[in-house]
Amino acid sequence: MVASIKDCTVLNNNVEMPWLGLGVFKMKEGDETENAIHVALDYGYRSIDTAAIYRNEASVGRAIRNSGIPRDELFITTKVWNANQGYQSTLKAFDESRDKLQLDVIDLYLIHWPVKGKYTETWKALEKLYMDGSVRAIGLSNFLVHHILDILDICEIPPMVDQVEFHPQLRQPELHRFCVEHQIQLEAWAPLGQSRSLQNPAVVEIAEKHAKSPAQILIRWDLQLEVVTIPKSIKPERILENSQVFDFSLDSSDMERIGRLDENLRFSDDPDTFDF
Repeated sequence: MVASIKDCTVLNNNVEMPWLGLGVFKMKEGDETENAIHVALDYGYRSIDTAAIYRNEASVGRAIRNSGIPRDELFITTKVWNANQGYQSTLKAFDESRDKLQLDVIDLYLIHWPVKGKYTETWKALEKLYMDGSVRAIGLSNFLVHHILDILDICEIPPMVDQVEFHPQLRQPELHRFCVEHQIQLEAWAPLGQSRSLQNPAVVEIAEKHAKSPAQILIRWDLQLEVVTIPKSIKPERILENSQVFDFSLDSSDMERIGRLDENLRFSDDPDTFDF
C-alpha cells in the first residue's frame, strides 16, 4: 500500500521511482513552471515530468538547481519528441534536453509517441543512452500493447515504464495487465481526465464519503491500482491537495465503482491514429 509521498515503485532494473509526481505539461517557460516546481518540492514531491515538446525543460532545470535538494533525491523525466525520432536524431535530441535541464544524468527518458517506422530505431538510441549511463531508466509513452510487442521483439533492454492517458473513463485493462505481466510500470497522464472525471456523480459521492476532493479520490484510485500518477497544476493549493492522498484508502466497493466508469473514452489522441 502506498502510504507516503516518499514511497517509490521499483522498476524492472531496480531503480526507484516515486509513485506521485508533478506533471508540467503546458506550463509556461519561466516563473510559471519554476514556481509550481518550488511549491511541489516544498510539499514533498520529488518527481517532475517534462518533455522536449513542453518547451520548459530549462525552467525545470533552474527550479531543481535552486531548490537546494540533493540531486540524488530527485527523479526527473523527459521525452524525445516525434519529429526527432530515429537513431542519431534521438541522441542529438537527448543532448539538447540534457543541456536545457543542466543535468549529467536523466532519471527516465521516454519515447513520447509511437511514430510509425521510427520507434524501434528510436528505442535502440535509448538503449545506447542507458548503457552509456546517461539515463537511469528508459521507457515509452502512449504505447499500446502491439507497439510494446514491437519493442520487445527487437530490444536488448526491455522498457521500464509506459506512460499513457489513464483515468476512469479510459481504464485500459488489457494494457495494464500486459504491463504488469512484463514488469513494465504503468504511469498515468491526465489522471483527472483533463478535469472531466471530477464531475462524475460516482466520483463526487465517493469523495463526499471520505471527506476528500474528487481529485484526491482519482489520484488515490491510481495509487491503489499501482499506477504511477503525475497530476499537473500551477496552483499551490491544488498541488498541495493532490499530495494529500496518503491518510485514507478506498475500499473494494469504491475501487470497483470507479472501475465501472470505463468507457474506453479518450480525451486526447489515439496512439494508433495521431498525426503530429
